[in-house]
Amino acid sequence: MAAKASGKALAMVLLALGLSTGVAQAQQCGNNSNGFNAWKAEFRQQAANRGVGQRALAALDGTRYNNATISADRGQKSFRLTLDQFMERRGAAAIVRRGKQLKQQNAQLFSSIERQYGVPAGVLLAIWGMETNFGGYMGNQNIVSAVATLAYDCRRSEFFTRQLWAALQLVDNGSLRADAIGAAHGEVGQTQFLPENVIKFGIDGDGDGRVDLIRSRADALYSTANFLRGHGWRPGAGYQPGEPNYRAIQGWNAAGVYQQAIAIMGRQIDG
Repeated sequence: MAAKASGKALAMVLLALGLSTGVAQAQQCGNNSNGFNAWKAEFRQQAANRGVGQRALAALDGTRYNNATISADRGQKSFRLTLDQFMERRGAAAIVRRGKQLKQQNAQLFSSIERQYGVPAGVLLAIWGMETNFGGYMGNQNIVSAVATLAYDCRRSEFFTRQLWAALQLVDNGSLRADAIGAAHGEVGQTQFLPENVIKFGIDGDGDGRVDLIRSRADALYSTANFLRGHGWRPGAGYQPGEPNYRAIQGWNAAGVYQQAIAIMGRQIDG
């Protein structure tokens, strides 16, 4: 199975938009919906001036201030749990059982990924299971609206302005539909990439000529392995706390309980 990187071409477009050295932002962020439409109109003008295409501009026009996204951003309580509580809440035992089955059923796919990136199946399955129940639930929010809301919101405006630029580029090049549904922060696909990471690490794992992290499990899993490799994964090294590849897992999620859960479930799946 051939896996082709799309990141270089997309990164060149982002470079042209000025995203590698900083992003232009609308002047006024906000902490409620009152100024969102005015902010969006200014952002749209910036996007048009930078050459963003009509398909992406239309997607931006269709965005709405997303209260569900703001609520989720303010209420991430699961990361305050103990490790045992977190793993129980996430259904770790069920993820491990299903992960072992999927590893066996998709042995060729996982063998190909490990040969290319050095990332064993267990880690990928642990991430896949925790993020979306192996593609079973990828969220219920419009992706472009979610990142636009957070780009406007004052709490992390700079970071999510980058995500919005990236989402618009993905819409422009056909990698993401304007009406695509994802998680509350605009995460995309079966392993929940933020738009900027789709551009940086997205891989055409099934060889169909496009990167589709929503519909293609091969694309999602190849891209996840590429992300970990891009964050320092070393083939053959361990990935438990204190071992070399644990740092790459830390790059996936900043929460300590999440990192530990990936390492524990990955080891159990890998046997």
